[in-house]
Amino acid sequence: MSAFLDAVLLQAGYNAALVALGATLLGFAAGAVGTFLYLRKRALVSDALAHATLPGVGLAFIAMVALGGDGRSLPGLLLGSALTAAVGLVLIQWIVSRTRLAEDAAIGAVLGVFFGLGIVLLTVIQTFGAGRQAGLESFLLGSTAGMLRAEALVIAAGGTLAVLAIWLLRRPMTLVAFDPGYAAALGYRVSWIDFAMMGAVLAVTVIGLKVVGLVLIVALLVIPPVAARFWTERVHLMVWIAALIGGASGYLGAAISASAPALPTGPIIVLVAAASFTVSLILAPARGLAAAVRRQNQFQRRVHRRQGLLAIARSEPIRERYTLKLLQRESLIRPDGMPTDNGKAAAAKVSRDERRWEVARRMHQDAGLTGRYDGLTPIEDVFAPDEIREFDRRLGPPAPVRG
Repeated sequence: MSAFLDAVLLQAGYNAALVALGATLLGFAAGAVGTFLYLRKRALVSDALAHATLPGVGLAFIAMVALGGDGRSLPGLLLGSALTAAVGLVLIQWIVSRTRLAEDAAIGAVLGVFFGLGIVLLTVIQTFGAGRQAGLESFLLGSTAGMLRAEALVIAAGGTLAVLAIWLLRRPMTLVAFDPGYAAALGYRVSWIDFAMMGAVLAVTVIGLKVVGLVLIVALLVIPPVAARFWTERVHLMVWIAALIGGASGYLGAAISASAPALPTGPIIVLVAAASFTVSLILAPARGLAAAVRRQNQFQRRVHRRQGLLAIARSEPIRERYTLKLLQRESLIRPDGMPTDNGKAAAAKVSRDERRWEVARRMHQDAGLTGRYDGLTPIEDVFAPDEIREFDRRLGPPAPVRG
């Protein structure tokens, strides 16, 4: 625990602090950028982009070795991965627009071909006698053990530019995500907006190779936005919530990894993000499972209360045990099953409202108004007081409820 606290407080050493800051910046950028990817329903495209970076890593290494370098320069490897990922993105768009294949088929084809090519190149590179090829496979799952300050600055710069682009284009991206046709009618070039979004995704994917690798960067792009969706209905808030979830996942994942050196950083970051998704799934106030169960229980109580009061109004016995306990808790009936004065008044109100709705259906033939009645909606929420008085005039004086 003390080692974990030291890591959280950035007291576990220079490299651990550098990794924590780099992972935080990456998670923040991935969460913000991934929001529009998720809303556009193109989360699988990020998977193809990530796998399409692997051939670029191999080709960049070969090129740098051929030019007399050691092949391990991170800017060169990232440039190569960005180029092949961009080629993969263009290929997906070309296949979708020029053939009859669906987008998921195009993504699967590009993903498989590029990933297979990357594995072949890495295998060939292992036979080289020149260059420091050992460790290139770390781009699959990430490796932060030897992160340098320059590499952290690359992550910070790339992530900042990606988030800035997303924020500046948030309005057109929101329109394109929810209604591309309407966005086009307003004069936006949907294809350009999509390319800008994918460009930001590409930037985050490339800079994330060092921290979580190409296999896990997809999770960091998708999980924080999905978790954020449980907490809000507003896109601009969703962007920041997803960014905060991603940043917190990166920070805590790096701290956990630093406190237990045998644990890899990238997978731990993804597991922390998955834990945040689980918490959101269960505890989100409006869309979480706990809230759904609470609403269901409230609905059940309202139904049983109404049915119990109608039974009192009709002088019928209440046989449902749950209904009896519910009415007793609200002091609407006594332990012997007889209604209290409050119970009689509530039963008279429910019965009166039932008859009011019958009059309303006869007076209003439009289903849009009277169709709102579900047996639980108070009539005062639908009709104005003068309309309710007219219903009462037609009904006559209310009948008393007998106990």
